[in-house]
Amino acid sequence: MTASTPRSRTGIGYAIVVTLGMAATVGGALAFQYIGGYIPCALCLLQRNPYYYGIPVGILAIVASALGLPSWVTRALLVVIGVMMLVGAGMGVYHSGVEWQFWEGPASCGGGAGVTTNAGSLLSDLNTVHGPSCTEAALRVLGLSFAGWNVIASLILAAIAFAGAKKAA
Repeated sequence: MTASTPRSRTGIGYAIVVTLGMAATVGGALAFQYIGGYIPCALCLLQRNPYYYGIPVGILAIVASALGLPSWVTRALLVVIGVMMLVGAGMGVYHSGVEWQFWEGPASCGGGAGVTTNAGSLLSDLNTVHGPSCTEAALRVLGLSFAGWNVIASLILAAIAFAGAKKAA
C-alpha cells in the first residue's frame, strides 16, 4: 500500500452507527405496520426505499473499513448513504406537505376501501382496493406524523454518514 492510499478503520464506528440507525428506523416503521396495524400509504412505502438500499451500502462500508481497504472506499460509501438519507428527508418533507395540504399528492395516493371480508369477492376486490390516503396522517406524535419523523431521522443519519466520511478522510 502506498502513502497515497492509507488504510484506515476510522470510519467503522460511523458506518456501524448509521447502518444500525437505518435498520432501527425502517424496523420501527415495519413494527408499526405489522404489530401496530398502521397500513402505510404509497408515499410511506416509497420513503422506506432509501433505507432498504442504504442498509446494504452501510454493511459494505463496515466490511470495507474492517478489512482495512483504502479509506476512500469507506468515505465514498458513507457519502452515498448520506445522499440517500437526504433523498429520504426530501421525500418526507414532500409527504408531510401533502398531509398538511400544502400541495397535492400523487393521484395514486387516494384513499380506498378496506379489505373485504367476503371471500367470494376477494379476487375482484383486489383490483379496486387501494391503500390509505397520503393526505391523512395515521398517527401524530408530538405534532409530527410518520413522514415528519422520517425527515428528522433521515437528517440525523445523513449527518452521521457525512461526519463519518469527513473523519475517514
